[in-house]
Amino acid sequence: MKVSTIYQKSIRSPTGNETFILKPGSNNKKLGFKVNSKRWKGKKLYSLTLVERDTCPTSCHHWNDCYGNNMPFAHRFSIENLTDKLETELASLNDRHPLGIVIRLHVLGDFYSIDYVNFWEDMLFKYPNLCIFGYTGRETDSDIGTGIYLLNNRFNERCVIRFSRSKEYDHDYLYAAEESFEGASFDCPEQTGKVKSCANCGLCWTTKKTVRFLSH
Repeated sequence: MKVSTIYQKSIRSPTGNETFILKPGSNNKKLGFKVNSKRWKGKKLYSLTLVERDTCPTSCHHWNDCYGNNMPFAHRFSIENLTDKLETELASLNDRHPLGIVIRLHVLGDFYSIDYVNFWEDMLFKYPNLCIFGYTGRETDSDIGTGIYLLNNRFNERCVIRFSRSKEYDHDYLYAAEESFEGASFDCPEQTGKVKSCANCGLCWTTKKTVRFLSH
């Protein structure tokens, strides 16, 4: 069983020589930079990439075939001193973008501890123009999963973390599923070519319906 990324040389320290660990969405054509969807319109989109498997639950159904296996050039950031560096960057970006920012959590990796979930709660409280969205492989009944659920509910206008499960929305949790899912859902418009980027779509953070992704 793989226990970390297969690209060990791609791991970076948050306190290393990188200028920023929060990367502008303009670096990733799938994400985009300026949000044009009705909700969060005008905010700037950034992303955070952690180390796959190191931060993920072993129960993840893509543990062995993680799409990080196909991303040899991605810069993955280790968690040592991570939140200190994130807090510094968030303060800078908050000043730079008066309409606010959106952080895509996590291109690779996952929520790795309750303290890390609580960190994002603190940041959402501190910066009213901050929004976050993403996906998690955590079990809904785990301590971390429960923390994410509470985060979604406390900041339901600014925090949308979907659980990666092939289930329909049950009025308590938000889900993301694979293309084999047959329940009520919508296909990711970016993957199907209907929009050019997440920033031009926004459905993942505006609808409660399950989003269905093509298998990778």
